[in-house]
Amino acid sequence: MDYFSINSLRENHAGWSLLRAQNAPLALTFFMTAFTDPNQRNLGRQDLIDVLDDVLFSLRDSLGEDRFPRTAGEYLDDWAEPDKAWLRKFYAENRDEPVYDLTAATEDVIRWVESLRGRDFVPTQSRLSSIFNLLKALVHGSETDPEARLAELQRQRDDIDVQMEQIRSGTIPVMTGPEAVDHFHQLTTQAKDLLSDFREVETNFRRLDRNLREQISMWEGGQGDLLESIFSSQQDISGSLQGRTFQGFWDYLMSPQLRSELHELLERATQIQALATQDGLNSITSMQKDWLPAVEQTQSTVRQLSAQIRRLLDDKVFLENKRIMALIRNIESGAVAVRATPPTGVFAELTGHDVPVALPFERPLYEPSRQVAIDDAVSVAEDLDVDAKALFDQFYVDQQRLEANIDAVLADAEQATLADVTDAYPLSQGLAEIVSYFQLATESTSAVIDPDTEQTLSWTLPDGSLREATVEKIIFVRPS
Repeated sequence: MDYFSINSLRENHAGWSLLRAQNAPLALTFFMTAFTDPNQRNLGRQDLIDVLDDVLFSLRDSLGEDRFPRTAGEYLDDWAEPDKAWLRKFYAENRDEPVYDLTAATEDVIRWVESLRGRDFVPTQSRLSSIFNLLKALVHGSETDPEARLAELQRQRDDIDVQMEQIRSGTIPVMTGPEAVDHFHQLTTQAKDLLSDFREVETNFRRLDRNLREQISMWEGGQGDLLESIFSSQQDISGSLQGRTFQGFWDYLMSPQLRSELHELLERATQIQALATQDGLNSITSMQKDWLPAVEQTQSTVRQLSAQIRRLLDDKVFLENKRIMALIRNIESGAVAVRATPPTGVFAELTGHDVPVALPFERPLYEPSRQVAIDDAVSVAEDLDVDAKALFDQFYVDQQRLEANIDAVLADAEQATLADVTDAYPLSQGLAEIVSYFQLATESTSAVIDPDTEQTLSWTLPDGSLREATVEKIIFVRPS
């Protein structure tokens, strides 16, 4: 970074403006009390006013009644202004009052201010071990030579064999007390850093979405180009480096096996004797519970961004249709106005609509068609016993009844397969009814035919015999 970049941050960055503010100690004290210390997010306005009133009462009692003359609500509104952006003010679902949350810049300032107090214990050995482990994972995980990969795995296997042999011989290497404390502090520090990073992840997602909405608002091209731009931008949000790393973390955290392993390791860590006197030892067991709300908040933000993109597209289509209808109404009103007194002379000129001229000698000569002799004699069979009733004994499959069956099943479920529908409403017309279901699925936009999965349907004939048919799987989805 050069002088101009640093000066731009000094003038425009929300975190730097917070450090320069006269009421920075008050704001930071309130932010720590309400958000970071209890690890809370998205607090309602009245709850924050109550907390800030308590903070102001305590400070005024110590520093004087005239020290902070403004009310708690005025301070909240001031700190959430766009020129400060220390708090993010928004409205959440099922909430009548505005909701507040810290911005990523404010949390960076809080973490920096907390680091100024100094630490009684600075983990160094565990950080060096973490650097070595990350470096090994980076180098060996990126290695494409099979021999090198096998050699590294063999070395790890030899090390494990040596350790197992030491344990069998009675020599059990145990981590010393200082080493355990070192790793414990490194663990808690990284857990807090990861939890605070989610606000910055959410901010990055919002920045990508804001750029997309600005592009839609200023779009002047065709609808096809707009759709292509929107779909590519949605892929940019989910396929960006930020989106891929966050999705990887989400998949890792949602794995039942990994979550069980993490919970077991945290429980065993609290039973280490060397860590018995460490503050916050029992709180590490809730580390996973602290991550889940933050991750869910970020996931909810991504879902809201996708919904906003769809609404923007709907608004764009509505405005385009409205403009087309206005043009049609203008043409119709103009036609009605000149109906009684049509204009003289050339009314309209249309380029490219001329009468084609074909000269007589360009026409082909007449060529008589060839006559094909067809034997149209009909031989009448004699003494042939044929029951003509079979020609008239046909039946009709009512597709409206089948659609009613599908709607009745989807009334209690988001989606259902053809097997679910036939279980609720058994087949009465055999293969003809199955073919009608397939016709409905191909013509409907709320049905999917999975050619890679099969399902078996059965029905009973009038004589009591059972018939089965193995067909491709059909999934009906409740229309939105």
